[in-house]
Amino acid sequence: MFRSEYADVTPVDLPIHDAVLARAAEFGSIPALIDGTDGTTLTYEQVDRFHRRVAAGLAGAGVRKGDVLALHSPNTIAFPLAFYAATRAGASVTTVHPLATAEEFAKQLKDCAARWIVTVSPLLETARRAAGLAGGVEEVFVCDSAPGHRSLIDMLASTAPEPAVDIDPAEDVAALPYSSGTTGVPKGVMLTHRQIATNLAQLQPSVTAGPGDRILAVLPFFHIYGLTALMNAPLRQGATVVVLPRFDLETFLAAIQNHRITGLYVAPPIVLALAKHPLIAEYDLSSLQHVISAAAPLDARLAAACAQRLGLPPVGQAYGMTELSPGTHVVPLDAMDGAPPGTVGKLIAGTEMRIVSLDDPGRDLGPGESGEILIRGPQVMKGYLGRPDATAAMIDEDGWLHTGDVGHVDEEGWLFVVDRVKELIKYKGFQVAPAELEALLLTHPGIADAAVIGVYDEDGNEVPHAFVVRRPTAPELTDGEVMLYVAERVAPYKRVRHVTFTDGVPRAASGKILRRELRTARHEEPS
Repeated sequence: MFRSEYADVTPVDLPIHDAVLARAAEFGSIPALIDGTDGTTLTYEQVDRFHRRVAAGLAGAGVRKGDVLALHSPNTIAFPLAFYAATRAGASVTTVHPLATAEEFAKQLKDCAARWIVTVSPLLETARRAAGLAGGVEEVFVCDSAPGHRSLIDMLASTAPEPAVDIDPAEDVAALPYSSGTTGVPKGVMLTHRQIATNLAQLQPSVTAGPGDRILAVLPFFHIYGLTALMNAPLRQGATVVVLPRFDLETFLAAIQNHRITGLYVAPPIVLALAKHPLIAEYDLSSLQHVISAAAPLDARLAAACAQRLGLPPVGQAYGMTELSPGTHVVPLDAMDGAPPGTVGKLIAGTEMRIVSLDDPGRDLGPGESGEILIRGPQVMKGYLGRPDATAAMIDEDGWLHTGDVGHVDEEGWLFVVDRVKELIKYKGFQVAPAELEALLLTHPGIADAAVIGVYDEDGNEVPHAFVVRRPTAPELTDGEVMLYVAERVAPYKRVRHVTFTDGVPRAASGKILRRELRTARHEEPS
């Protein structure tokens, strides 16, 4: 068993809004949130006061403890206000990908029995369609303004009393992001107030921040990585968060330059751009002090190239998953120069790890031996919503969460993730479940069978590759038709990027798809 070298942390038994904003009065007039596109700024005092007023407005509209509120928005300075207001009103927040189709959104709404939606006017039509498809949604609010819909802006003028909700941090669910876990279709991950708040305390000794630090939030808040690293963690410590709604390289570089950003938390595709794109030379990025990459594996050579280009210490990595609130490992900011290339970091405070044999899961392995990574700690999720069997398959009786990732630890405790047991595809950090795409492909009248694996494109992104068996009635079905069929029905990041037609999908006797054989077959394809 491997243990963190940091001292254990006391579980944080506070609602997440109080855990994050406990020092808001102390930070007062320090900018908390800045819109990176138009400069609109909210101070810590305003974030604290505004989210309380919105909480009163939500409570006045009928939001109660135990309700689920779906937050459906790109990054804006209103996103944190909506999140903390909803939890203060007693709701659990399920975050929704802003590019989700109405059908995908409706599945999530129905699965978690959401009663409320908060969206933005450009996404309102999708939200309304999703609400209609799902049923059970009482009202759709907007962060900005739209005819016929109550706005969070209007709630700032609410004179209703602030809700006084009795929250049990250890049991009550604060966030309900959706994850595919190690396989299968997306499932609601129940993260309690205590789990999320304690994970912030666990991360703090390794990744310090404070007034004067400026973090650029370009990765989405709806993703647990963005929610933690770009919203909760910096706001808990008095840093300033500059918010961008999406990644556009020129806007991103201009924000670093103009707002004197000190820290970046990114995914590998952004590291690639920073390492290789010619535009980098046209901007002053000298304010940057560190870059941390997570959400997907980062090639050590690419990390080194990025650091050299920017004149910074090596790019650090972090590791975790939605089911772990999400952090378990990070390269500490004060150890970036000494960390071995390719490591995802060391165990954060209060976390334990085992590496177990893939052939004999009961056998623990030592340093230098690769096996499945198991994690235990206060950040382990409460479970999957309404799926006790899936929860039991993920977390064993002794509280160890089986990550499905394969890795090894060196003699100094640095973890290296080398492969995945699980079948999940990670496209630019977003989770794509092969089973979800396979189920969709099988609805095409010309497809008899299908399997999906992840393959790496020329930019190092893992993308979905479909193996398709044509029906005898559709001998002329083309790869373009297959890709278009999927693209019309899923969010852009889930699109199938390659298609191979085959005579059959290899399966085990149990019916499980033998994806390893498909990967081998793909490598044997003529180029």
